[in-house]
Amino acid sequence: MPTCLRLGLFVTKRGSVVVRALLAEIEDIQGVSYYGRVVSVQGLMVEIAGPLHAMSVGSRVEIAARSGTSILAEVVGFRADRALCLPFGPLDGIGVGAHAIVRAQAPIVYPSHAWLGRVVNAMGEPIDGKGPIGQGAVPYNLRSSPPAAHLRNRVGGPIDLGVRALNTFATCCKGQRMGIFAGSGVGKSVLLSMMARNTACDVAVVGLIGERGREVQEFIEDDLGPEGLARSVVVVATSDETALMRRQAALLTLTLSEYFRDRDQDVLCLMDSVTRFAMAQREIGLSSGEPPASKGYTPTVFAELPKLLERAGPGTGHGSITGLFTVLVDGDDHDEPIADSVRGILDGHIVMERAIAERGRYPAINILKSVSRTMPGCNEPEQQVLIREARQYMSAYNDMEELIRLGAYRPGSDKQVDEAIELQPALEGFLTQAKSEQTDRSAGFALLEEILRARPAEEGVAQEGE
Repeated sequence: MPTCLRLGLFVTKRGSVVVRALLAEIEDIQGVSYYGRVVSVQGLMVEIAGPLHAMSVGSRVEIAARSGTSILAEVVGFRADRALCLPFGPLDGIGVGAHAIVRAQAPIVYPSHAWLGRVVNAMGEPIDGKGPIGQGAVPYNLRSSPPAAHLRNRVGGPIDLGVRALNTFATCCKGQRMGIFAGSGVGKSVLLSMMARNTACDVAVVGLIGERGREVQEFIEDDLGPEGLARSVVVVATSDETALMRRQAALLTLTLSEYFRDRDQDVLCLMDSVTRFAMAQREIGLSSGEPPASKGYTPTVFAELPKLLERAGPGTGHGSITGLFTVLVDGDDHDEPIADSVRGILDGHIVMERAIAERGRYPAINILKSVSRTMPGCNEPEQQVLIREARQYMSAYNDMEELIRLGAYRPGSDKQVDEAIELQPALEGFLTQAKSEQTDRSAGFALLEEILRARPAEEGVAQEGE
C-alpha cells in the first residue's frame, strides 16, 4: 500500500489536523517539473509553447526574467499549440525565449485565526509591516464552490448594521447578501465603513478591490480603527495592480470568509467593489480573445459574478457570511449590465442617489427604491406597521415634491400629503446620520415611532382641551 494511503488511514483513525495538512502538501508536490518557453508577448498577454498536457485554465506558470527575477502568471486560455497567460505583476525583463516553469494547478491558501488584525494582498502576503502571518493547517481553494443549495441553512435573525436607515427600512439578516448601488462620489464607501465599524458580528473580512491607494490607510486607521481592525482581515488590491491581482483579491476575500464561517462564526464580508471585479474579469476575457457582449463586458463576466456572490450566505453549520457588496453604477445608470445582473443575484439592494447627496443628506439612501428581500419576515408586526406608515408618507411627499417646492400645492387638497409635508423634516433628520454616529435597531424603531406618533398625540391633546 502506498505511503500516502497508509498515512491517510492513520489520519482517519487519529483525526490529526496537522498530518492532514502534511498530506495535502505532499500531494501538491509535483514528481516531474514541466518547462516551456515564451514565444510571444503582446500587451499583457504572454504566449508560452511547451507541455500543454501539463497545463489547464487556472494553472500557474513562473516566468524567469532576464534581470534574474521571476514573475507569476496564470493560464487563461489556449490558442493552437500555445498557452495564453496573464501576469500577476509587471512584465519588465520578459522576452521571447524566457524560461517558464509550470507550478501548482489550483491556487490555495492556509488561513488561520492569526490572520485577524492583518492587511494582506491578493496573494495572501502581509503588507502591513507586522511580519509573517501564521499559516493554518487546512488548505482552502480560492475558487471553491458554495455549499449545495439543499444543505444550506436559512438566513438567521436581523443583524444590527448600526445605520438606522438600513436597520429600519432595509433590515438585513444574518447570512443575507445586500448590494449598495451608487455612482462615483455619492458616499457608498463611507456607508460601507460605517457598517464595517458598527455591525454586530464575530469577524469582518474586508475586500478593497481596485481601491485608490491613498484611501487604504484612511480606511484602516480612521474607519476601522484599532478595535475594528482587531476583529478584521483586510484584503487589498489597488487600482494600479494587474487584472489578475484584482480578481484574486475578490476570490481571497470570499475564501477567508468561508474559513471563519466553517468555524461556526458569523462573518461580515464587505467588498468594495464588485464592479471592479467585473472590470478585471472583462480585461482578462478580452485579452484571451473572448468576444465582448453587453457594453464591452464578456460572457464570462456574467458567469463569474454568481459564482463569486453565491459563496456568501448561510453555511451548513452554525456559521454564516453576511455579504455587503458595493456596485459602482456607470453614469448613475442603475440599469447598466453589471448593476442589473448583481441586483438579480443578491437578496436585496440599497440605492444611493446623487440628488440626495447634493442636498446634504448623508447617507444618501433612497428608501423608496431600496429593498430587502427578507422583509417583512424578519421584523415584528408592530415594526412593520411603522415601516409601512413611514414609507407611505415618504411616497406621498415624493409624488408631490416638485409641486410643493414650486408652491403650486394647495394645503388641504390631500390630507395624507399635508401630513407628509409636516413630517418631512423629522423623517429627513431620522435618515441623516453622521459617519461617527451609531444607532442600534431598537433605538431606531423607537425614534421612528416617536416621529410618527408625535403629531396625532398633539391633536388629541388639543381636542381634549376644547
